[in-house]
Amino acid sequence: MQDLTLRTTKVLSQLHVRALKKASGSEYSLIDAKTLAKAYGTFWADMLQEPGKLVDAQIKASMAIQSSWKAILQGPDEESGVRDRRFSDPSWEKDPISRAYRDVFLAIEGATNDLLEELPKNSRDYMRVRFYTRQMMSALSPSNYLLTNAPARKMFTETNSASFREGLSKMLDDLERGEGRLDIATNDPSAFTVGKDLGTTEGEVVFQNDLMQLIQYHPRTPDQHSVPILFVPAWINKFYILDMQPKNSLVRYMLDRGHSVFVISWVNPTSDHADKDFADYMKLGPLAALDAIRDITREEKANILGFCIGGILVTATLAYLAAIGDDRVNSATTLATMVDFKDVGEIGVFVDENRLEVLRAHMEEKGYLEAYHLQDMFSMLRENDLIWSFFEANYLRGRKPRAFDLLYWNSDSTRLPAAMLLWYLKEVYLENRLRQPGGLEMNGVKIDLSKIETPVFVLATSEDHIAPWTSIYPATQILGGEVEFVLGGSGHIAGVINPPTERAKYGFRKSDTYPPEPANFLTKATEMPGSWWPYWADWLEAKDGKTVKPRKPVNRGKYKSIEPAPGSYVRAN
Repeated sequence: MQDLTLRTTKVLSQLHVRALKKASGSEYSLIDAKTLAKAYGTFWADMLQEPGKLVDAQIKASMAIQSSWKAILQGPDEESGVRDRRFSDPSWEKDPISRAYRDVFLAIEGATNDLLEELPKNSRDYMRVRFYTRQMMSALSPSNYLLTNAPARKMFTETNSASFREGLSKMLDDLERGEGRLDIATNDPSAFTVGKDLGTTEGEVVFQNDLMQLIQYHPRTPDQHSVPILFVPAWINKFYILDMQPKNSLVRYMLDRGHSVFVISWVNPTSDHADKDFADYMKLGPLAALDAIRDITREEKANILGFCIGGILVTATLAYLAAIGDDRVNSATTLATMVDFKDVGEIGVFVDENRLEVLRAHMEEKGYLEAYHLQDMFSMLRENDLIWSFFEANYLRGRKPRAFDLLYWNSDSTRLPAAMLLWYLKEVYLENRLRQPGGLEMNGVKIDLSKIETPVFVLATSEDHIAPWTSIYPATQILGGEVEFVLGGSGHIAGVINPPTERAKYGFRKSDTYPPEPANFLTKATEMPGSWWPYWADWLEAKDGKTVKPRKPVNRGKYKSIEPAPGSYVRAN
């Protein structure tokens, strides 16, 4: 009890410090009160002009509530038909109090969502209203409160309140780790160790500079395809998303198909990297890596793959190479990579000119954005899955999060240097200059995506909440060379890390033609079962007709083993 009191006192002190920082403006917040007030002011002004919409929503909610009460009075043997994962436990049906709260909540939530769906889709203010109203409704769910959560209340009674006490202890753990910010654990942090359980494919760091380490992997086949491949991951999280466990490692899969694989492992930036901009990431990232790979393999060309913002960097690099007449890239692959930022989805609620200036002021002293801000932002895009489900399980039931490699990686995020982030958000996100011919300048050279003649394989995923597939598809119309577009299943991570097993989770869609509108692609596309990995590998290997002896990591000149994979950059917190 004394330990609990001491920990609570410490957490209260951390909360006080954080509150003072927020009040003084020194603590950056994803949510801007002024912007939010403007958005809701616009909403209510419009509702006053059309009061019938509010009346209709109220009538619908009332009728749904009446219907739910009727079902309750018929007794617990009557199934309600609710298929919401928040209420999947049978206790919600059997407990009349919790069932009543659930059904009334769902009625109000449904009416609210219907009203919000009628709002114009092309207004940033209304996008904010929809997004933050959904956040509030999700927070108000009876599944998030002990008194209204039937299974949590049942566990509280059966364990003589031990479950709740354990949940309180876990909440204190999370508040302490977040230094006053509720850093909800989504996985067991002791379940994995990078280099031991994740990122275990055998390789060597053969080159490094201020922004990245280059890993060359040991061959796993008697011979290899002549053209090596470079993986360029995002620098928002660590590179080992491409080399998780052996069963779902894209790196290992490509090695087993006979490829010479190199991967960039980005540095976790500090204040020393504050002035590194997007062009620096290109020069010290893929361009430096391609130079090293050419020296190591003595092959004039290489394949390249980019994931998420790493794919945006790869796309910009291809345009830069096209502009200077350099054809060193044999083929390119982009995964979950937007080229058109006209519609960025719900992430757009967090980014505008005003927030950019607030962000600039916040990063002025440190020179970087702390990792947890982006982690919180991405979690809010799927709040019920990534926030409230863990809130309920960890704190109300006192459960320990299960070991899940993808969620472990998701929480292992990195800082972002000020110059790169501000340039990227303004030039690419807000002004959509990437797709404009000559709209961006890289290393003093204006770039044009239509000049890219390198064959490009483009993967999007149908449920991606970070990079909407409809903002990826325009690559089929913009890029100047051969484009192979594939639409995978699931979301930003699960749809990409979808290894070919006997029971692969998700299939994909492909087409021989690409009409201008994404919706028309869906009508023409063919459904394909299984993982997209073999289909992509076949496409890649068709562009490389030769094989060579297996390439082991070199030990000559300036290229030698600095340390074993996964290297030290990936371990830096």
